[in-house]
Amino acid sequence: MGVEPACPVLLLFLAGIIIWVVEAEVHYYDFVLAEKNFTRLCKTKSMLVVNGQFPGPTIYVHKGDTVFVNVHNHGDYGLTIHWHGVKQPRNPWSDGSAYITQCPIEPGHNFTYEVVFSEEEGTLWWHANSDWTRNTVHGAIVIYPPHGFSYPFPTPAGEQILILGTWFTYDVNKVIKEILRTGKDVPISDAYIINGQPGDFCACSKEMAYRWQVDYGKTYLIRLVNALMNEEFFFAIAGHDLIVVGIDGSYLKPFTTSYVMLSNGQTMDVLVKTNRSPGRYYMAGRQYYTDNLFFTGYDKTNASAILEYRGKYDRLSSPFFPEKLPSYTDYDSATQFRKRLKSLASKEHPIDVPRNVTTQMYITASMDKIVHNFSAYMDYTLLSSLNNISWVNPSTDVLQAYYRNLSGFYTLDFPDEPPYYFDFVADLRDDSTHPLKGTKVKVLEYGEEVEIVFQSTNLLNASDEHSMYIHGHKFYVLGEGYGNFNSTRDTETYNLVDPPYLSTASLPVKGWLTIRFKANNPAGVWAMHCQEGRHLIWGMNTVLIVKNGSNPETSIRTPPPNMPSCASYPSIHKPLEVSAE
Repeated sequence: MGVEPACPVLLLFLAGIIIWVVEAEVHYYDFVLAEKNFTRLCKTKSMLVVNGQFPGPTIYVHKGDTVFVNVHNHGDYGLTIHWHGVKQPRNPWSDGSAYITQCPIEPGHNFTYEVVFSEEEGTLWWHANSDWTRNTVHGAIVIYPPHGFSYPFPTPAGEQILILGTWFTYDVNKVIKEILRTGKDVPISDAYIINGQPGDFCACSKEMAYRWQVDYGKTYLIRLVNALMNEEFFFAIAGHDLIVVGIDGSYLKPFTTSYVMLSNGQTMDVLVKTNRSPGRYYMAGRQYYTDNLFFTGYDKTNASAILEYRGKYDRLSSPFFPEKLPSYTDYDSATQFRKRLKSLASKEHPIDVPRNVTTQMYITASMDKIVHNFSAYMDYTLLSSLNNISWVNPSTDVLQAYYRNLSGFYTLDFPDEPPYYFDFVADLRDDSTHPLKGTKVKVLEYGEEVEIVFQSTNLLNASDEHSMYIHGHKFYVLGEGYGNFNSTRDTETYNLVDPPYLSTASLPVKGWLTIRFKANNPAGVWAMHCQEGRHLIWGMNTVLIVKNGSNPETSIRTPPPNMPSCASYPSIHKPLEVSAE
């Protein structure tokens, strides 16, 4: 990694408002993707990792910095790298969304991403973005305040990154490749892990649990990353309260809790005070299960790591386990935790909830199936959908097709509402809405203020929580609830004062979620999807295209010269007319 030093911070005072001007730093990383053997749960397997590490290397920056990451693919799979929660203003070329903003980096090739940290502050993460390659290809991003500025809370004595992950005892990418061919259900994980280790409650793992040593009487910052493939996750530390101060690279009004719940793909910053009797305490987590309760074969692993005080005490005794860690199906604990998330307002971090909504969308999120009638039998293919459209990846990425005015790769008719209205949360065990497969996108004018109500459906009696994520934008979560959304009753409950500012949010099982955002990332082709791997590969995805604004500062940048090639690029094309950089 190379670093160019920053220039001094300049403070300007204008009308009582502090404005800071920083010559930000530029960092350089090399990510080398290759197979390496790892042993967990008594079994050894080869898996794709970055720089021989699992989890992968951490990227450290300050707000306003730029990072160039040269990704060398020495593995067996074509893939991209996505910078989860990073806005990437005017730069969708480096978003890293497979078949949306680029085609995969094929084995034996490389590509350099330019990652711009414009408004994020806190913890985010990066991960592979092709099928399930992110299961082993991921790592944390730490974004410190701008030089010369501090946290909106007392500076901690130290910090610890804890990445929550999923472990399979085999190469899950080969299994997923077959599932994509047959349309059947995805495998259940063999364990959950913290910083790459299952912990004391799993086979062949007791001596390998991740350990974090702390001093008595200090306050530490923990940076949590939910990198699981499909699950939301409860987390707690035995005997210690957690003070939640940030989420998805934004600050929150601090609150104290005995546990946290992270949506799939979400990141969280929490403080912990080491004020208990010196000893060893489990940091433990388990999935929050919201699928059909008749199925009991889900992964019930308690992933664990150990918080270990320095000093003299009986180290032979077993660590304490968190008594207040919620159970796997504790809907109330998950809901009550989310209700406590409120944005922290300050001069440096103002709250700006859109009030002049120009586009409203009502989007159903569904599990469904397509039935195939063969001569001797019937079979089915599992699908997921948004507004009854199940996404199909094009052969050329949508961004190139849009930028170069190519036709035939997508259509502009993603609907603002579902084609059918019914009791979405009723027992619909055998019902299907016969979803359409397609590559349909929604086009937004630059600067539009957008409100989306997501509605979970119970088709096939398969309602589940969905972790809804939008690339290139963050959004305010105005409210959520159980049942069918009621535009008269439920809008009265909206939080328009200090709603959390997120990039990933939970759509409750058999419920609804309302978000608002300003479409201000121009000429971007930005994916909007459920983050959970099983729903994403089945098609719970669409794309938002934000048009250029009226000047160069509100227009897309020109593409880099070395974008990964797509086999279907025509030799003659007409570029989209855009403003120069």
